[in-house]
Amino acid sequence: MVVLFLCTGNSCRSQMAEGFAKYYNTLYNQNFEIYSAGIEAHGLNPRAVQVMEEAGVSIASQTSDTISLSLIAKADLIITLCGHADDNCPTLPPRVQKIHWGFDDPAKAKGSEEEIMLQFRVVRDLIDVKMKWFIQQLSKMGKGDLEKLLA
Repeated sequence: MVVLFLCTGNSCRSQMAEGFAKYYNTLYNQNFEIYSAGIEAHGLNPRAVQVMEEAGVSIASQTSDTISLSLIAKADLIITLCGHADDNCPTLPPRVQKIHWGFDDPAKAKGSEEEIMLQFRVVRDLIDVKMKWFIQQLSKMGKGDLEKLLA
């Protein structure tokens, strides 16, 4: 199973999702292939790296990439994490499933550094819970059962 997390800039939410999904993939002894990409590549957000380190998951070696036709062709499931990516996702082959799980963009947070970092932590924690649930569910079912999970 190949899972791709898609966001606008592949700098925060999709990077966190990739990091947590890989973490739980290893924790539950699964062999899913997990990637992230963006409609554009904005670079890895340093605040995202910091809050993930606080949670014990390093994303520092991940790269900010744009979605490619080869990655789309490889994917079984594409999960969009923001409305812009959902609306602008390229046309997918019929066998590739797509779902949308929207999360607020912490990079758009305003206020003091403390307030901004709080927003990053809130989004991180929401993504953490969703990725743990997602990988647990995937590990219990076969590839053919994906539609049940997505319903």
